Amino acid sequence: MTTSGSPQRVLFRLRVKPEMLDEYLRRHDPVWPEMLAEIAASGRRNYSIFHIGGGELIGVYETDDDAASQRYLASSDIAARWEAEMAPFFVAQTGRADQNAETFPEIFHLDSQLRAANGGGAHT
Repeated sequence: MTTSGSPQRVLFRLRVKPEMLDEYLRRHDPVWPEMLAEIAASGRRNYSIFHIGGGELIGVYETDDDAASQRYLASSDIAARWEAEMAPFFVAQTGRADQNAETFPEIFHLDSQLRAANGGGAHT
């Protein structure tokens, strides 16, 4: 649930082939500096990916406009190279993971509801 003026929070899921998980993790420690810059330039922030077991990954980020962020990354040569490098790791992924990951709707966000309950002002 996104209220006007609030950032969008996006949750996504990807599955890495379990036999390739160690290499996937190694390639994220660290991520290419130019790819980090592209993610930030796309408007994504507070971006994290969690491994929840068995090769299943859950990621979350905030952005002011997810569609614009998607378009930016879709047109990025750096992101295209990164996604091409990552593609062999994923199970049942059609297309680029940054463009086609399974996403889930947000149904509750404490800060948003506190702001709404307090008439839109900041809470203390």
